Amino acid sequence: MATRDIILLRHAHAEPATAGQSDADRPLSVRGGAEAEAAGTWLKRHGVEPDCILFSPAARARQTLECVLTVTGYANAREDERIYEATPGELIRVLDDHHDADCIVIVGHNPGLESLVSLLAEGASDNGRGMPPAAIVWLRVDEDAPLEPGSAEVRHFWWP
Repeated sequence: MATRDIILLRHAHAEPATAGQSDADRPLSVRGGAEAEAAGTWLKRHGVEPDCILFSPAARARQTLECVLTVTGYANAREDERIYEATPGELIRVLDDHHDADCIVIVGHNPGLESLVSLLAEGASDNGRGMPPAAIVWLRVDEDAPLEPGSAEVRHFWWP
């Protein structure tokens, strides 16, 4: 049976907000840059070849992806404003909009990402075990199966 891969990457460590700075404008820290490069190295070493990469408009998510791209050389990355502060249901809608991708990478945030993993892999969104900054969860689903509770298998879970 054919499968498709969903790879979720949480943004790396970011600087705390400064006075008057919005949460979305928080940049990566130096530590975060190193974590993001390590994530890129892991993705490249594991032969990830995404058809589509979607990322949150938050600065730290975009910068995480930029660091990953310097290592992997991937293309076809697009910002999707729905990923910022997304619930698992919103993330499923984003994934459904790209159902034709055999391998999709989403760069986003918690608690949405860890809740999505819990929902798809374990059947309940309140069973999240945590996704540290720059963590990667690689899910595998049947190609034609709908994304619903318990429909995915966790193939890899990695963090720097």
